Amino acid sequence: MTSPSAEPLVLVEDLQTHFPIRRGLLRRQIGAVRAVDGVSFSIPRGRTLGLVGESGCGKTTVGRSILRLVEPTGGRVVVAGKDVRGLGNAALRALRRRMQIVFQDPYGSLNPRMTVKRILEEGLVVHRMGDAADRLHRIEQALDRTGMPAAALDRYPHEFSGGQRQRIAIARALVLEPEFVVLDEPISALDVSIQAQVLNLLVDLRERLGLTYLFVSHDLAAVEYVADEVAVMYLGRIVEHSAAADLRRVALHPYTIALFSAVPSVDVHRRRRRIVLPGDVPSPARPPSGCRFHPRCPLAETVCRTIDPPATRVGSHLVHCHVAARELEQCGGDAVAAAERMAAALAAVPSAAITLAADPTTAIG
Repeated sequence: MTSPSAEPLVLVEDLQTHFPIRRGLLRRQIGAVRAVDGVSFSIPRGRTLGLVGESGCGKTTVGRSILRLVEPTGGRVVVAGKDVRGLGNAALRALRRRMQIVFQDPYGSLNPRMTVKRILEEGLVVHRMGDAADRLHRIEQALDRTGMPAAALDRYPHEFSGGQRQRIAIARALVLEPEFVVLDEPISALDVSIQAQVLNLLVDLRERLGLTYLFVSHDLAAVEYVADEVAVMYLGRIVEHSAAADLRRVALHPYTIALFSAVPSVDVHRRRRRIVLPGDVPSPARPPSGCRFHPRCPLAETVCRTIDPPATRVGSHLVHCHVAARELEQCGGDAVAAAERMAAALAAVPSAAITLAADPTTAIG
């Protein structure tokens, strides 16, 4: 195992991915969907960054943009010391062996006409790794690491359960011996009874192989378990970034507080008042001015509507919120005290502004 270090394996600076909106016979561009609009973070070797937020916030696009499965519009992406956006086709193909992805739907990401052996061997053939005997050894080793028997080699994806198919998808990523893996909602399509097994497998593989993960999910409990740090996204931007162990206790952004209030808990000491944000998420084609969260924020002030909040840092904790910045200043930089004041301010908002919902999962997509 490679021990975690402060050296970033992945560095993302001001990442932007916009999708053009075209109309008319000449298909002229009349606008753009700003799916990712200025995202920055780094992931040290051997560590995991969890990326969370509502469906449609842009978190999946971030992962795919890093790997250039979706072409970024702007910004800088560095993986293993290589500027991903500046690479030509040959250099990008060589780097892709070191960065892999596990998709959300294990059945949709596996070719139903190919056996497991051919599915896992395809990447080895593309990257010209070893002869037939060596490739078979690598495939069997990858299957063993994910808890799948060698007898699975000659079977097809439809012959397996959802959890087994996801293990095969993980083995396909591991067979190329990558350093960085994007996990795009890897458990959301699985039964609850299987999710814990796959999460434990991912944690074990990270420890044994020294892998670096970007864990994309809307499941806050899963992210807290797997990730070392968590970045919360809203409408194409990161609004809060903190150590995973601290974020629930010191959530400073109103959006993060609302997300955690939606997580069911059997611990009476961790339960919070259920907060359902008013209104709908604005269109990423026409994001609001100022703070993008202000149309739905119960604590929004005049400054929030006109000025984009700068980053406020307290140690390793980063938050983009005018109200949170003021609370931190009044608390002398005490993040715990500021978080308690933010939570109390939201709890004091009249129920006409914050409606309690019967379904405790709707707010997190």
